[in-house]
Amino acid sequence: MTLEDQGRLVVGETSLEYRMIGPRPDAAPTIVMLHEGLGSVSTWGEFPQKVAERTGAGVFVYSRAGYGKSSTVALPRPLDYMQREATDVLPKLLDAIGFRRGILFGHSDGATIAAWYGGSVQDHRVRGLILMAPHFFMEANNIEAIKKTVATYETTDLRAKLTRHHADVDAAFKGWSGAWLDPGFEKFDTTDALAYIRVPVLIVQGAADPYGTLAQARVVEEECYCGRGVHRPDLPRAWRRC
Repeated sequence: MTLEDQGRLVVGETSLEYRMIGPRPDAAPTIVMLHEGLGSVSTWGEFPQKVAERTGAGVFVYSRAGYGKSSTVALPRPLDYMQREATDVLPKLLDAIGFRRGILFGHSDGATIAAWYGGSVQDHRVRGLILMAPHFFMEANNIEAIKKTVATYETTDLRAKLTRHHADVDAAFKGWSGAWLDPGFEKFDTTDALAYIRVPVLIVQGAADPYGTLAQARVVEEECYCGRGVHRPDLPRAWRRC
């Protein structure tokens, strides 16, 4: 198919909003960007444009079902919604855009999805992963941060602000917060997939991130199989490259 600069893709029974910047997948490597738990195409702002300009690669951004202008979802979300996105939706989406080679770039939930894909789907087209603030297991501070965000959503103008980015803002917010605060989510753990990743991995994790600690970055160093590792203590916070 010919990708327009923006539009919708039908994947299965779902219509997904997308934005495409720079050369198309048949002409150059493509960086596929996966948004965070409350993100969408629009929440990335101009960052995808800057990535395209600095790398020369094409950049493809999409809103997952339940976010942005994509099809909404029924609630509650299944507790393994990130794993399902990685194995059920992402492979079909990559095929639909004609993805030939490139990198998966994920933030928060999107980073977890990218890592699960890298460890569960053996796709030679994916040449590397960039994982920004990923979640591989539960941490107490994460739950407390989400509880505070729920209170903010219910008592301030946060809902109104998010409405600018999501057609069904309650589905987006409650789908995310409801899953993470479900008692069954305490068993959430995706570290097993890390041992099966066979491409370079770059981790970016802020030391003061309320949703996750540096332990999320260290587990990649411990579990990810690497022929050679590089540690740069001079870089800000924690960066890991396998």
